[in-house]
Amino acid sequence: MRNEKLITALGNCINHCNYCADACLGEDDVQKMVKCIRLDRICAEACAALNQILAVDGAEVTGLVKYCKEICRKCADECSKHETQHCKDCAKACEECERACEEFLA
Repeated sequence: MRNEKLITALGNCINHCNYCADACLGEDDVQKMVKCIRLDRICAEACAALNQILAVDGAEVTGLVKYCKEICRKCADECSKHETQHCKDCAKACEECERACEEFLA
């Protein structure tokens, strides 16, 4: 199935972004994590929407895949700025999802 790799990457990204956003709320200086939390939430929601739409046979998803690729890159860049393990893990999941989006679009 053409969508299988992307669906797997999306699910992984959603889980890591949600976990990262929640873990960021527990950080001592939450204020410095605001951008990270917001990008985590946006990325998880965009990936969740794409994940659901991919289940509809024949749905036109090119624009949403491009958006997910872009937001995954932004989220990975932001998470990479932080030293916490949850941010590092989230950045990796976002990068993997970005690559899966690229492959899907190729």
